[in-house]
Amino acid sequence: MFYHDLEPVLVNIGPLHVRYYGLIFVFGILAAYFVFKRLAKKRGLPLTKRDFDDYFLYGVVGVLVGARLGSVLSNLGFYSANPLQIFAVWNGGLAFHGGLLGVVAAGYFYSRKKKVGFYDVADLTAIPAALGLAFGRIANFINGEFYGTPTNLPWGVKFPDAEGFRHPVQLYESAKNFFIFAVLWLAAGRHLPKGTLFWMFVAMYGALRFALEFYKDLPPLIFSLTWGQVWSLPMAVIGGFMLWKIKDSKKQHLPNQRLDKQSN
Repeated sequence: MFYHDLEPVLVNIGPLHVRYYGLIFVFGILAAYFVFKRLAKKRGLPLTKRDFDDYFLYGVVGVLVGARLGSVLSNLGFYSANPLQIFAVWNGGLAFHGGLLGVVAAGYFYSRKKKVGFYDVADLTAIPAALGLAFGRIANFINGEFYGTPTNLPWGVKFPDAEGFRHPVQLYESAKNFFIFAVLWLAAGRHLPKGTLFWMFVAMYGALRFALEFYKDLPPLIFSLTWGQVWSLPMAVIGGFMLWKIKDSKKQHLPNQRLDKQSN
């Protein structure tokens, strides 16, 4: 078993505290940028360097605003009593589901402005997003936040603010996100209908996050479900439905394609 004694602050420079959380967050964003750029060039999207930089800016703003807003709304009591903490993103507190809505909104606005298909952008964004999220959960572990339920397993972790040894659910979630990234990366090499990668991400994340929430030490929100499960269940259902719809639509077009070939 492991005793969590990791210091979240890397270095103090006067009043400035450089935290691992912030550094990992920045690293995740940069990794996502370069992965997206590489995939976009591979797919042949008509985007210039300026277009990539613009999308990077839109995406970061969308993620930060959406994720922070989601965290504030889910912890209104704390932030009402400590309003200045709303802006202290370096202390943690970024809600995934809010960030997802924020980046989707940014992607939609960007695609309309640049006259690029939304799914062309969304499919490629899903892959680096999974990678960035994997690094983000490692940062949560270093911060000692969002720990799991009590466990006697050999890899249980004793967090400073928790009684007994706990599931390192942050690392479970990091592994989940690395798995999603790997699946999407491999799928990106295949000729799939537009929207497939995006909805694969939504469905996989929703289903796996819903399952892992049972290992989190969080109070239930409704029907014994946590806040994360209430948001993740619709993701799994809607993502699965959209994948079925895309697959069904592809099947409906196959007979027409065969007829065209026969007529030629």
